[in-house]
Amino acid sequence: MLDLVIENCKIIGKNGEYNIGIDDGKITEITKENLKADNTIDIKSNYLMAGFIDPHVHFRDPGLTQKEDFKSGSEAAAHGGFATVIDMPNTLPKTNTYKALKEKIKIAESKSIVNVYLQAGHNSLDEMRKMMELNPISFKVFMDLETDESLEEIFKNLGILRRETSYNGLIATHCEKRSIVQRESERLKDSNEPIDYSYGRPYTSEDESVRQAIELASKNNLRLHICHLSSKNALNIARKNNISYEFTPHHLLLDNSAFTKYATLVKTNPPLRPKGECVKISDIDENSIIGTDHAPHTLEEKQKGVFTSSPGIPALETVVSLLLTQVNKGNLSLDLIPKIFSENGAKVFNLNTKGEIALGKDADFTVIDLKREGKFDISTFKTKAEYSPFDGWEYKGAPVMTIVGGKVVYDDLS
Repeated sequence: MLDLVIENCKIIGKNGEYNIGIDDGKITEITKENLKADNTIDIKSNYLMAGFIDPHVHFRDPGLTQKEDFKSGSEAAAHGGFATVIDMPNTLPKTNTYKALKEKIKIAESKSIVNVYLQAGHNSLDEMRKMMELNPISFKVFMDLETDESLEEIFKNLGILRRETSYNGLIATHCEKRSIVQRESERLKDSNEPIDYSYGRPYTSEDESVRQAIELASKNNLRLHICHLSSKNALNIARKNNISYEFTPHHLLLDNSAFTKYATLVKTNPPLRPKGECVKISDIDENSIIGTDHAPHTLEEKQKGVFTSSPGIPALETVVSLLLTQVNKGNLSLDLIPKIFSENGAKVFNLNTKGEIALGKDADFTVIDLKREGKFDISTFKTKAEYSPFDGWEYKGAPVMTIVGGKVVYDDLS
């Protein structure tokens, strides 16, 4: 007797409807035949997809839990259709020591209802060696906070770490060049126009930083992944060099004219780009990854002025419906949805038991109702954030169930 059977599933790339058998948190049957189990879920001819993976969230835990924590963040993830998230190291304390990483793992395991993997911050070579005992999924470098000299040292040390430990060499980068950002932000520092934030961190800073990251990664035999890619030029550079990257929903759907309507609520790093320089829905292809950069703040922190308000947009609970709406409008292929939300992220981050519906894989699933319609209402969200530029937007298509290891963690199937 199986633990669970999920019945009447449409699966991208397969004809007809399937029943999925699950035992001990793994997929054991994929068949059109009837299966018996202790538990049965009928998803009523909706689409079953391998559990969605968000490779870029900020759950603010520990130290900044007034903004978010692993409980509220993971509930937001499940509500948004995500079975797995990868959390960033810029918490208090930074997750760049063995002690901090071990403590954060403990906190995540005690609070989260979805799978959590952690990126580590860089540190001395000795400290990073110690952190490898805890298997961080990758190392994160905020290039906008580093000088050229410090970046040389960081990449060099990570190259040594790869040669001498089990580290797989994956480095995730926030690509903005510090010298350009400092120069342009100083020039505009007295501005009261929110749009000037986008010119204070111009797209050229991202382009130059991506080039630098590619050069340093190649020099030190590291695998590079570019976070929240927002510049059209930077995208072309990444593709030319066969570098993995992720898009956020706000960079795909908004340009810097959104500052006129939303002011500093849409302030984020890298900032929204001018029309013509930004990435857009048509740039999504079969190698793309969606990473929300879910970065909640308090409303007070978001409304302190052009250069003093906090950068970050919460996106876990809007992104899937936003892109399914694009599918329904004919602007995006449905076939790309499992690739950009699950399969590609699993490959880049070596999540070998996730990313596809196949025998032996983890029983993580996202159920999609392509016909579900509604309007985003921030008051119903699970995140602690009380703002979103997408609040009030209409959508068609939504995640209606999230399953992690064979256990339902979100259910709005009707």
